[in-house]
Amino acid sequence: MQRTALMARRRTTDRDAHDLPRYFVWVRGLEGPEPQKWTAMDFGIGEWKRPLVLAYLELPEDERHLSLSVLARRYPPPRVDLS
Repeated sequence: MQRTALMARRRTTDRDAHDLPRYFVWVRGLEGPEPQKWTAMDFGIGEWKRPLVLAYLELPEDERHLSLSVLARRYPPPRVDLS
């Protein structure tokens, strides 16, 4: 268990940056826009996810380690017309 705690605190290295999600995505949620991080812009079979995506941004390598809350403040959700 102590090893797990150490792994969680490990700093992100340049090598690890390739494994981090590359895209910050705002999707249509049940109660409004919700932020997500994706490793690829994969819209699934038949691209069924495409209508759910409100906006996306390819993250620079130095921002890929940031949490969703930090990214959501940095890149606010798009305005959504509820009509």
